[in-house]
Amino acid sequence: MFTGLIRTIILYIFIIIGIRLMGKRQVGELEPSELVLSLIIADLASVPMQDYGIPLLTGILPILALLAMTMILSVLTMKSVRFRALMCGRPSIVIRDGLVDQREMARNRLTIDELLEELRAKGYTDPATVKYAILETNGQLSVLPYANQKPPTAQQLQVSVEESGLPLVVISDGRLLEHNLRALGRDRKWLDQRLEERGCSGLEAVFLLLVDQTGSIYLARKDMSV
Repeated sequence: MFTGLIRTIILYIFIIIGIRLMGKRQVGELEPSELVLSLIIADLASVPMQDYGIPLLTGILPILALLAMTMILSVLTMKSVRFRALMCGRPSIVIRDGLVDQREMARNRLTIDELLEELRAKGYTDPATVKYAILETNGQLSVLPYANQKPPTAQQLQVSVEESGLPLVVISDGRLLEHNLRALGRDRKWLDQRLEERGCSGLEAVFLLLVDQTGSIYLARKDMSV
């Protein structure tokens, strides 16, 4: 049992390292080739996990070969437009000038219910208000509305807006992240004053505290009943 546990942990860590080497995009969005790779790796890893008579290296070597092939294919897709189109496909315009392209929907096997569901998820209920809807190679639907359907920007309204910068987590579940506090140019005294103003006795009473470059604060108190 202990041997099986150790083999499982080794394979688990090894696969995580391999997936991380594939890059962050692949972790969140799988292309067809990447989905196939994930399924094959899972199958290869399960064999030495279950059969202790098989050497661990027998399971690791094929996974290494697959990861190496994936890295090579990734480089080729970056260098060659034709190869990228062959491996990943091309985006399809399923709505153009408010009109649904039935040929493209049929080619991608996209039903009208799925299209409307994706549009609603993006905040659009009427296809006529959409200039372009593009089905991306990863299956996501990008929606570009008509210009008169877009909310006006501060620049168009000629309004001056101060840049707030990226909010950083200063307190997470009662724990102070000092490096983020220093990155904001603030100190512990400033933090204690802000907590006191909001009626918090200490860090342990705070579930989440976000601070941006202008000093704006978002504070969520900890629910002690959880």
